[in-house]
Amino acid sequence: MAPAANDNIVIVGAGIIGLNVAYVLAQRGFGSQITVVAEHWPGDTSAHYTSPWAGCNFSAISGADRNALRWDKLGYSHLAKLASECSKEAYVERTASKEYWDEDVPYEKIKHMSEYLDDFRLLPLNELPPGVRFGIAFTAVTINAPRHCEFLYQKLRYHYGVRFIRRKLPSIGAAYLSPSTEIVFNCTGIAAMTLPGVEDANVFPTRGQVVLVKAPRVKSISMRHGKDYETYLIPRPGSNGNVVLGGYVQKGVSDGSTYSYETQSILDRTRDLDTELRDSPHEVLATFAGLRPSRVGGARVERDVIEVNGTSKVLVHNYGAGGTGFQAGYGMALDSVKAVEDELKRLHVSATKARL
Repeated sequence: MAPAANDNIVIVGAGIIGLNVAYVLAQRGFGSQITVVAEHWPGDTSAHYTSPWAGCNFSAISGADRNALRWDKLGYSHLAKLASECSKEAYVERTASKEYWDEDVPYEKIKHMSEYLDDFRLLPLNELPPGVRFGIAFTAVTINAPRHCEFLYQKLRYHYGVRFIRRKLPSIGAAYLSPSTEIVFNCTGIAAMTLPGVEDANVFPTRGQVVLVKAPRVKSISMRHGKDYETYLIPRPGSNGNVVLGGYVQKGVSDGSTYSYETQSILDRTRDLDTELRDSPHEVLATFAGLRPSRVGGARVERDVIEVNGTSKVLVHNYGAGGTGFQAGYGMALDSVKAVEDELKRLHVSATKARL
């Protein structure tokens, strides 16, 4: 008999959220049954394809709800494992980090993180910059966002046999590519705001702008959380000394342009925060803007049902992580896959019978 179709499972979106779902499924043996449908793939650039623009590191920027705390812990464990086992291939490294708060310190969240973060410690007052109320240090992970996405794409396509199709879908219902499509994972990010069949009014863009510089002496992460600003320096693994400087968190702003005055503000703020950047030569390489896929109430990860040509089909929503997709995405993927455990068991049985 013929093998099972490779569109039994369709994942809509090839950002870090969709790639993580595909990765979790592929590791469980479903690679040949998966098709990823997306307008943009790793290697592409667009303000609406946000994943490549990320800083990107593990930090305390995520929410304090139960799901966010759990996803963070799962993400840290996963990324730390990649850093230990295949750091150069995956473009993930363990990196020393310090985070500072001017006010509004999330004490309960920090307490939870302190239970699993490596080398965690509270910073004494004499180690805090002027105007900072509270600070922590720990061993974080940094990710070269565009290269890590390309790593996952290559792994999925050539090792696990996942199929990729470049297509902009007219609706979420169009993701059911054939009668054999049983499960669709909706990992559409900011497109969930307007995509027919989803049209989630709780989704909104959060604009960010970052500056990429060559500053090989900057080896650690520094982050300062202010009342109306975010400032950070994040070394980019495998880039020969590049560092991502930020940033902006502009909720509801959908402008993908970059602005010189914002670039200057980022350069000024990061020089004040990190002595290595201030006291050593560095070269500005590029400026980028991206639209984080944010959502009122936090990320949506849940099972749904949709009618397609008169038949009820399974739909799993997985979007709205905002700026936390790289650290929360693996945990979100685990929850998404768990939500359809019964359907996956049935697909596994069908595929096994088809091979006999």
